[in-house]
Amino acid sequence: MRISDVLRVKGDRVVTVAPATRVDELLKVLAEHRIGAIVVSADGTRVDGIVSERDIVRALAVRGAAVLAEPVSAIHTTEVRTVVPEAPLDEVERLMTERRFRHVPVVVDGVLHGIVSIGDVVKLRIDELESERSSLAGYITGERS
Repeated sequence: MRISDVLRVKGDRVVTVAPATRVDELLKVLAEHRIGAIVVSADGTRVDGIVSERDIVRALAVRGAAVLAEPVSAIHTTEVRTVVPEAPLDEVERLMTERRFRHVPVVVDGVLHGIVSIGDVVKLRIDELESERSSLAGYITGERS
């Protein structure tokens, strides 16, 4: 399986915010879209950074509520690990596990093409296991599909 398989299931729509967006506005976008991280992009196509719920919590703990009036660029991660659609799923699973990432942007030639979350990966793996279980059960009972 590849990242492209994940995007085929979930779609390639990515919510982005500009670096100048205030943190309090960012929170509204996260809540509205029910997502845990958002790509920071000045033009909506290039990855300038990423900001997650964890980044916001850390900033609040250190700087207090004043951080809510600051721009996203003050708290976002700028060294973003990205993957290409052709990347094997197990490679991304390893990256997410080792680096403790929950979200990884998908990029082709520097252009944002999607984002994959740990939840997307787990869902695809569960679907894959269910399909295998069903096939094995059919094989055992003689009801091959």
